[in-house]
Amino acid sequence: MINITHLSYGVGDFQIHDLSLKIADGEYFVILGKPGSGKSIFLECLCGLNRVSDGTIEIAGVDVTYAEPKDRSIGYVPQDYALFPTKSVRSNITFGLRVKSMPADEIESRLDSITEFLNIKHLLARSVYGLSGGERQKVALARALIIQPKILLLDEPVSALDEATRESVCMELKHIQQETGTTTVHVSHNFEETRIVADRVGVLRSGSLVQIGTPDEVFDHPADADVASFLRVGNILKGYAEAEGEKIRIAVGNTIWVANGANPESSREVEFVLPSRDIFVSLDSPDTNSENVLTGNIVSVLPRGPVVRIAVEVEPGLIIDALAPPAFSRISSGTEVYLSFPASAIHILDAIK
Repeated sequence: MINITHLSYGVGDFQIHDLSLKIADGEYFVILGKPGSGKSIFLECLCGLNRVSDGTIEIAGVDVTYAEPKDRSIGYVPQDYALFPTKSVRSNITFGLRVKSMPADEIESRLDSITEFLNIKHLLARSVYGLSGGERQKVALARALIIQPKILLLDEPVSALDEATRESVCMELKHIQQETGTTTVHVSHNFEETRIVADRVGVLRSGSLVQIGTPDEVFDHPADADVASFLRVGNILKGYAEAEGEKIRIAVGNTIWVANGANPESSREVEFVLPSRDIFVSLDSPDTNSENVLTGNIVSVLPRGPVVRIAVEVEPGLIIDALAPPAFSRISSGTEVYLSFPASAIHILDAIK
């Protein structure tokens, strides 16, 4: 559906350079990145608001690189929704169809269908002024979807919503996409919403896509330490690795850890990731077959909803971040605990040069 080849665009000191990406028909694709990574600029290039300096953009096999935005069959919901504050909800939603001079009966038919689908018929006569964040979002979605676009672009669509409603809105966005079958590109920096909606994820850094994959592939196997740090997957550590049979032994401080993976060609210092969620925390020696069992003392305890984030010092200067059950919120600092995790939990990033 979307085929982007060697795309380049510059503004000020920022540059998107040689970016290539294919997004399948009906796919929900999320662009993740830090502020300033170029996420919104990329969407603006895709929908035609920015004129690219090089490369091509194809939609459904048609080259639209230099086509006007109205000729790309794209529905675009910017981060601020860009609703007309002096117009009614009805006028906002039907704006695109009136620009196309669509017959009045067809406009009414589409308006009836999309407002029923999004459950916002009762808002039609109201001004957008005074709408809640969720209502404004639905009106913006209705305006984008009523033109029946081939592609829907969403720029931080839930950033204006409170945390309590964000998850339910993301589930609704995914439902809408599945029901309409619209190819969707969603810009975000929120990992929870990404896991809810994404079929695939692209990590954007300084205008370049540094990793593409399913949410599990990206979060479980980050491409490098910078991606791992951005995704907050857990512990990023260094150690000295050497082969031992079909495993890899990694010396980390005074401890030896066991990992899976291709055996190193030679002993070397490596950087690796141990996700916090893959660590089992217990007060007693675990009855487990895990290849890795460490002991240490709790340094800090931080409740985080259904889990408790704890920091455990397993030796002087070596602190491991782990997620524990809610009962650990009552455990005091200094308490000795056991940390266990399988060899498969360790993801080696690369040798340190």
